[in-house]
Amino acid sequence: MAALRNFVSAAFAGMSIGLGGLVYLSVESRVVGSALFTIGLYTICTFGLCLYTGRICYAFENDGKYALTLPVIWLGNLVGTGVTAVFARMTRISGLAEGAAALCEVKLGDGLVSLFFLGVLCNIFIYIAVEGYKSCPHELGKYLVLFFGVMGFILAGTEHCVADMFYFWLSGLWSGPAVLKVLIITLGNSAGGLLARTLHRCALQRI
Repeated sequence: MAALRNFVSAAFAGMSIGLGGLVYLSVESRVVGSALFTIGLYTICTFGLCLYTGRICYAFENDGKYALTLPVIWLGNLVGTGVTAVFARMTRISGLAEGAAALCEVKLGDGLVSLFFLGVLCNIFIYIAVEGYKSCPHELGKYLVLFFGVMGFILAGTEHCVADMFYFWLSGLWSGPAVLKVLIITLGNSAGGLLARTLHRCALQRI
């Protein structure tokens, strides 16, 4: 039952990231779009949902059972982003798929090393957002850090595996190379999140 709960929570999280992606594709300004994309992480943090890129950051300080939940969460995120994409493709806003395709073509044309390190950088932003939300004592600060983290990773051009899942679903460009690229980005996100968390704990002298 725990695995099912994690999967459902992760699917809802994936749907939320998909909603953020829809809004991002709906506006012309990248700055405005990146700010509105925050609806995804806002929903995840306030509802306590399971997002792979957030949960992976804390893997080193938890037991093996925690690690076993991560593949389930990743798959749930994959399914959830797909659900949002399918819903969108069945409506009059299906034209947003063209914007998603343009984003995906950039990823498909990029090298694996580049995508890996863009994934690393992305999850440093995500860790700052998630940990800042958890630990900031000021209510306004808790929410500002979500906006800064999400806007930062988007405007810097880094790669978020769950957001990319959504773009590939919406564009219909899933393929063998696309799967490989998302897996490499996932590895980069994992490394970046674990690195940021480890450095943070070292700085606080907790290890």
